[in-house]
Amino acid sequence: MRITISGLPGSGTTTVAKILAEKLGFPLISAGEVFRRLADEKNMSLEQFSRYAEMNPEIDKLIDSKQKEEALKHENVVVEGRLSGWMVPADLKVWIYCDERIRYERVAGRERKPLDVVKNETRLREEIEKRRYLKIYGIDIEDKNIYHLMINSGKFDANQIVDIILKAMEMIGHGESDP
Repeated sequence: MRITISGLPGSGTTTVAKILAEKLGFPLISAGEVFRRLADEKNMSLEQFSRYAEMNPEIDKLIDSKQKEEALKHENVVVEGRLSGWMVPADLKVWIYCDERIRYERVAGRERKPLDVVKNETRLREEIEKRRYLKIYGIDIEDKNIYHLMINSGKFDANQIVDIILKAMEMIGHGESDP
């Protein structure tokens, strides 16, 4: 079963995807990890690299095509990334969300930055990404119609979210993948 986990920065997608993949014994493919690694390799912050990627669409196309290519090599896989639900044919597409204040606090803690700095950086990054996805792929990241399940990570912790996803998997069985 292919499962995509998507959401905005700080929503908990990476944590949930790691726990889910481990519980299921599935490989994990993370677009965010690839993006972070590329930013680090260029000695850029995520915001700087987002701007760079906006001017160089081949970066997104490379990350997204690699993610899809890798995912299609596996019948059973967890794929995590903002556009995973759009890019990877999957049996279960999950969107994780929460209040932006919670997301900013999580990012601030993870990156050890002041909350006001993270708030501004994250808003800018999201706006840049929104424009990039629309320009490169014609995808409106705010359109959630492709997702089978949406879970509020402000109400459930990562392990509870994994339990919800496992229950959803049980309920839908192993049907055909959606494009």
